Amino acid sequence: MHERFQSVDKAQLARRFGAAARHYDAHACFQQEVGLALLKRMTNALPASEPDHGGQGDTLADALPGSGLDLGCGTGFFLPQLARRCHRLHGLDLAPGMLQQAALRGSGAHLLCGDAEQLPFADKSLDWVFSSLALQWCERPAQAFAELHRVLKPGGQLWFSTLLSDSLWQLREAWRTVDDSAHVNRFLSLPQLHDAIAAGGFTAPRLESLTWSLAYPELTGLLRDLKGIGASQINDERQPGLSSRQRLQRLSLAYEAYRQPDGRLTASYQVCLGQVGRR
Repeated sequence: MHERFQSVDKAQLARRFGAAARHYDAHACFQQEVGLALLKRMTNALPASEPDHGGQGDTLADALPGSGLDLGCGTGFFLPQLARRCHRLHGLDLAPGMLQQAALRGSGAHLLCGDAEQLPFADKSLDWVFSSLALQWCERPAQAFAELHRVLKPGGQLWFSTLLSDSLWQLREAWRTVDDSAHVNRFLSLPQLHDAIAAGGFTAPRLESLTWSLAYPELTGLLRDLKGIGASQINDERQPGLSSRQRLQRLSLAYEAYRQPDGRLTASYQVCLGQVGRR
């Protein structure tokens, strides 16, 4: 068993994301932007087939890989586009509520409820895996990468994005002026991520760290987005939400240090876009 990076109450995590499923997309502009950036990189290496309007067949479709997986598919935002990149697409998520929304996409994907650290697939059964902003919720990241290595065929490819340790640093620092509790989830640093990938059996990953900066008129907008996507889960410790108006006022006052000249507050995410193949 690989080393535990954080303690995750996965039943609670699934409930939070499931409860957020119906309104998730309305709060997930950042998640969609990251996924589209990852999809663009995937497209450069694995073009999609186009609908056949001339009755002559699609030679690209004939050459498509057999099977692919959207790991942490959520509401299925990317399933229709991913379905054009393989003959058999699977979508897996920890939250049944998310899968109910994904089923409404009409992508034809085979939807499964499951855990990235215990994938319900046979050895060497998938040609590629796409996973955007899901792996940061794993308790043992190296175990997740080991599972991905196990289910990919030789030559199979993994495209993924995940949050890194400097994500939401402004919110973390602002909370430190309020109390000593952890209010922002822990994420791997880039070296830790590299180690987890290597421990999972992969070699020579292509990793790029990028920063996404989001702007809000007030702090309540950021907190509303985090709650709206179910990402208010705090790993390692059971923390209640804001317990008093006074604590929120103190947090908001501390966050004013990050107000920009244009009058908006900045929230930064450090994101890794990665690609690695199984030899």
